[in-house]
Amino acid sequence: MSEALVRGVPINYEVIGERGSWLAFTPGSRRPYDELVGLSRDLAARGHRVLLHDRRNCGRSGVAIEELGSEHEVWADDLHELGRQVGASEMYVGGSSAGARLALLFAMRHPKATKGLLLWRVTGGSTATHELAEAYYGSFVKLARSGGMEAVASSEHFRACIAARPQNRDKLMAMMPAQFIRVMESWREKFVAAANLPVIGATEADLRAIRVPACIIAGNDRIHIPSTARKVASLIPNAEFHDDVVEKRADDNLKPEWDPKEWKAAEPRMARILGDFLERVER
Repeated sequence: MSEALVRGVPINYEVIGERGSWLAFTPGSRRPYDELVGLSRDLAARGHRVLLHDRRNCGRSGVAIEELGSEHEVWADDLHELGRQVGASEMYVGGSSAGARLALLFAMRHPKATKGLLLWRVTGGSTATHELAEAYYGSFVKLARSGGMEAVASSEHFRACIAARPQNRDKLMAMMPAQFIRVMESWREKFVAAANLPVIGATEADLRAIRVPACIIAGNDRIHIPSTARKVASLIPNAEFHDDVVEKRADDNLKPEWDPKEWKAAEPRMARILGDFLERVER
């Protein structure tokens, strides 16, 4: 593991692999990157370098609650700067769920740095948007209003951030609750505004404008609806679509939530699909 100062925030990162084209993967929610190490090693064995990092406010990186755009725009810009620092001026960018949203925004905001997209468990639809907006933002607003920054620091997520980097507690406690609430409400508003888009964070026009090749793997739960991934694949001009990596389910028979064990078991197949895709587009 290494650390870089990215736009004023200490970012924990790791590079897996020593040669070949650069890939950058990001996990879902605000989880640390650890779950992606196995997949990254498989792809590194096929001749790629994979950049993994803990986003700001996640894992072992620093806390910085700042209104610099939507949360995912902030993350996308951080990854672009981190890539520049490690010498990855062009990357295939991807990830799952929130990581897929980051990747799409990266492609939209930094097209010259994007060689392709590798997306799985794509998120969209009104149900997903409103439930995730409450989990990511609304719940923390409630904590700050009822118990101030002490309650925020004691939450499961930020408690883990503090355990990984103790100075994160000082960063949180230095914020006024009103400032924290203002940023969280701004992020929530931007997130909810995407409820009727094909995918959270991108319009149909945005997706049609993406010119790099994309590999899209469908989810099978009610937050990561297969039809969302299918729609995204139909709009990105140079995309291929896979809906049989995990158990294939119809949109009216989805799992209530994603199954980490199912996706872990599917890693070898994912590595083959993504590795074969990269081999084809790099010929």
